[in-house]
Parts: sequence; C-alpha cells; structure tokens
Amino acid sequence: MHILIVEDEKKMAGLLKQGLEEENHSACLAFDGRTALELAASSEFDVIVLDLMIPMLDGFEVARRLRKSQNQTPILVLTARDAVTDVKKALDLGADDYLTKPFSFVELLARLRALARRGPSPRPPLLKVADLVLDPASHRIYRGDREIHLSPTEYRLLEFLMRRAGRVVSRNAIVDAVWSLEQDVEENTLDAFVSLLRSKVDKGFKTKLIQTIRGAGYSVREETES
Repeated sequence: MHILIVEDEKKMAGLLKQGLEEENHSACLAFDGRTALELAASSEFDVIVLDLMIPMLDGFEVARRLRKSQNQTPILVLTARDAVTDVKKALDLGADDYLTKPFSFVELLARLRALARRGPSPRPPLLKVADLVLDPASHRIYRGDREIHLSPTEYRLLEFLMRRAGRVVSRNAIVDAVWSLEQDVEENTLDAFVSLLRSKVDKGFKTKLIQTIRGAGYSVREETES
C-alpha cells in the first residue's frame, strides 16, 4: 500500500512511517492540512491516515475539501479525540474509518488493509433540478453559487422530493418517508416544513422549484409557480 500519513507530531509520524515500511508498505508524511491537500492532489494513495488536530487546516476541513474535490481515497482518522460528536462529524464529512489514540499497531494495519481492499468509495450521483444541486455524499446543497443550510428534517424532505424530481409526491408518502420514526405528525407539520424549505431554496429566485399540487401533494420541478 502507498499511504499518506497526516500527523503534526513528528515523532508519531516517524514511528508510523517506520512501522508501515517494515511491513513492506510505502508512506509519505504531511505535517499540516495544506501540505496534505497538496500531496493528495499530486499523488495517488491507497489510504490516507488523518489526524484531526493538525495546523493550518484541521483534519475535518481536510476531509471536507478532499471529498468536495472528488478525491475518494479512503480516509482513516487516527486521533486522540474520542467524543461521539467528533466521530460523527468526521464520518459525515467523508472519513471511512475512525481509530482513537492510543491504538494497537496490529489493529491499524488490519483497518488499513480493509480500506485498501475496498478502494475508493463510489460517490453517490449529485441530485440536480435546474440550478439546485444536492450532494448526498456531503449533505451540501447549493442554489446557483449560494450554499443552503438546512435542518436534518428539511434536508430529508428536500432529498426525498429531489429523488422524485418532476413527479407529484403525495402528502402521505412524504410524511411516511420523512417522519417515519414519529408516532403522530400534525396535519400542518408538512406544510410548515415546506414553507421553511421554500424560504431557503426559492426565496430570491425567479424560478420557484418547490411546487404545491393542489389536492395531490408536492413536487420539485423547474417551472414558475402559477
């Protein structure tokens, strides 16, 4: 395997490199986030071992930028940060695995081999309707050049409608899909969330993409609402 190690503690980085080379792997070192991105863009690696607490750009930002640039090299986060929120954030940004320090080198090797066998993760296709773009891999949404920030429920609602772009989706189908874990959903809950979504997706744009189909449901499609 050819591995990029992103670690600002030079002693730790050197030990990782030495250990990997003793196992007949090759390793390249980066001590900060910017260098890591430059190396990842100029060379091909089988796996990236990424610390979160690194200078210039932290590991979260490195992972985000790699995925945004379509670099799908498997990422193993190796860090002392063990909070559940950190694990969730790293995985949501595109990391493939997460290992906390102190760690077993044998376990690290096993995880690296597993990631290398898996290879780059297939990237889910972007969802597009006119100039509205939703990236299922990063959960980022853009309308033109403007990034749109949604709550988890708003995101689920928009993704559900965009996956059925151009089709009319019934209210019951939307509620079942978006609020599947809820026991009771008030009659006007869906309408309230559609209104919130419109304020973020359609406000300020001539073309309104979130359509109300009276008596039937909702649709996301490119046409001016009458």
